Amino acid sequence: MWYHTLYQQSRFQNLMKRGNIAQGLHLSNFKSLFSLSIYWCHTASKSVNCTWHQHEDHLELQYASTVMRFDYVWLRDHCRSASCYNSKTHQRSLDTASVDLCIKPKTIRLDKTTLFFTWPDGHVTRYDLDWLVKNSYEGQKQKVIQPRILWNAKLYQQAQVPSVDFQCFLETNEGLKKFLQHFLLYGIAFVENVPPTQEHTEKLAERVSLIRETIYGRMWYFTSDFSRDDTAYTKLALDRHTDTTYFQEPCGYNNYDRAVINTVPYDVVHRWYTAHRTLTTELRKPENELWVKLKPGKVLFIDNWRVLHGRESFTGYRQLCGCYLTRDDVLNTARLLGLHA
Repeated sequence: MWYHTLYQQSRFQNLMKRGNIAQGLHLSNFKSLFSLSIYWCHTASKSVNCTWHQHEDHLELQYASTVMRFDYVWLRDHCRSASCYNSKTHQRSLDTASVDLCIKPKTIRLDKTTLFFTWPDGHVTRYDLDWLVKNSYEGQKQKVIQPRILWNAKLYQQAQVPSVDFQCFLETNEGLKKFLQHFLLYGIAFVENVPPTQEHTEKLAERVSLIRETIYGRMWYFTSDFSRDDTAYTKLALDRHTDTTYFQEPCGYNNYDRAVINTVPYDVVHRWYTAHRTLTTELRKPENELWVKLKPGKVLFIDNWRVLHGRESFTGYRQLCGCYLTRDDVLNTARLLGLHA
């Protein structure tokens, strides 16, 4: 009997709050500091309420309850006029290196919901206000992304996350979208009623992403084989780990495949061992372990950047097949289905 163990990898985030400070300045003294006049422009109508403030090196724009700041070089560089941008190929024609790094607009005016910038050479750039909100740094910070949950075994079990049926997964976008919602939310997801063959497993994987070719081939298929000189091919227990840590683009942490530590001095090495002990203690807490018994027909997808996996030792005969997927393609599939991955 073989069990597959999943471990949630701890993630720590620093939350920073940023305060907005408004400071009143005497305009006559403030103007003397810069060659460009600093002023507020305000327009209000039934359809638009927009305010902008010209600084020496950037534009401060308030629209749709969002305060945005745009560097003047950015505004010139992102011009969508026919001479600067190919709207068919969505590629820029303007040479960014040709833009004066000290450029400033000669005039700025608003017509309905379009902001017009006239540059020193006479070129005119126009931006729709909604486009600026969507593509500003401040707008991106407000963008809703698909939620992720930092979970443990109890939280996952209480959520009673359902598996997705194989036929529903393959034949409907609704089934695939539901699967990807689970995968993005928890970092793991299950598909059931899959014919237990390598061909059907491959077909399942290709529904989500391109399959990544590795030193193990396109699809790997193995059973216990002590001649392979790899613990994964034995019946021994495997501790918590992620795969391919020896690649240039590794998935994550693997204590088994860790090479000799010979690139740091002895005093740093001891700090590494202390950190390793802290991480290992957290990973091995029972509340952070979710034990899942895999049976023929049940396929498990794991996000190697979020969830560690392993197994208990076992007896008897076991066959396992699988593959690696490309992260970009998985996220792209989710976005095509309307998820903010």
